[in-house]
Amino acid sequence: MIATDTTSSGTRCDACILLELILKFEFVFNLHLMRKILEISNELSKALQRKDQDIVNAMRLVQLCKARLQTMRDDEWDSFFGMVCSFCEAHEINVLNMDDMFVTLGRSRRDTVTNLHYFRVKMFYAIIDMQLQELNDRFSEVNSELLLCVACLCPNNSFVAFDKNKVIRLCQYYLADFDATDILELDDQLDTYIFDMRTHEDFGELQDLNDLAQKLVAKNKHEVYPLVYKLVILALVLPVATTTVEKAFSAMSIVKNRLRNRIGDQWLNDSLIAYIEKDVFDNIENDVIMEHYQNMRTRREQL
Repeated sequence: MIATDTTSSGTRCDACILLELILKFEFVFNLHLMRKILEISNELSKALQRKDQDIVNAMRLVQLCKARLQTMRDDEWDSFFGMVCSFCEAHEINVLNMDDMFVTLGRSRRDTVTNLHYFRVKMFYAIIDMQLQELNDRFSEVNSELLLCVACLCPNNSFVAFDKNKVIRLCQYYLADFDATDILELDDQLDTYIFDMRTHEDFGELQDLNDLAQKLVAKNKHEVYPLVYKLVILALVLPVATTTVEKAFSAMSIVKNRLRNRIGDQWLNDSLIAYIEKDVFDNIENDVIMEHYQNMRTRREQL
């Protein structure tokens, strides 16, 4: 409608160009590839966004997502390509001859590859490999094992996920907090701890680690089982610390940009605090800040 009815020639021209691109084989191919990959990762994405995360099932979904992507890469090119061609034929979109040389609009033809090589290797394989690499980077074997060990502390369903060996394994990731003597003591403490938790009615309806930590303190169990309580606290800190570090690194590239590449460490640190905690600073009135700096200036002059 924009391409035919609008009165602005510039807008009409842009719409015609976009309409032409949308009706090309490459656009259809990319759209189907995007849809297929998002379909594979959909359950994992929803699981990771839930507040009441089931870490065991989330890690299982990570492995399933990796396996499905690998299967798609190894065995499903023919079926995927056939689906794209069927869509194009149904909507009267020209299907490229895969034996012809691929031509990129607006670029020189230095790389002479066939359409088949471009769509299969540089698009299909490359994008799936990118997704697999992202999952491997974020959920390596070490990270996955760490999260599964943390899940063993979860109290829901009467501590059904509890696994003594994995809890001991979790201590080995925190060598600065647990020495060899602590691990031996914890090994003896865990049997009494889990029996106590499963037979104590106040711990039967807990849902997550946060509830467990609060209940341990309320019932003074954090002094009875200090090593277990320390593990629970470390498990609670883990996602917060990881998120904070990632957020700080993302903010650093924004604060220390090309125009501020010589900014000092202290100035950078102060700027990052103000940027990351901007929700807190937004609630402080400008007059309060001005008064604070005025008082600091007065004290300096007095000194």
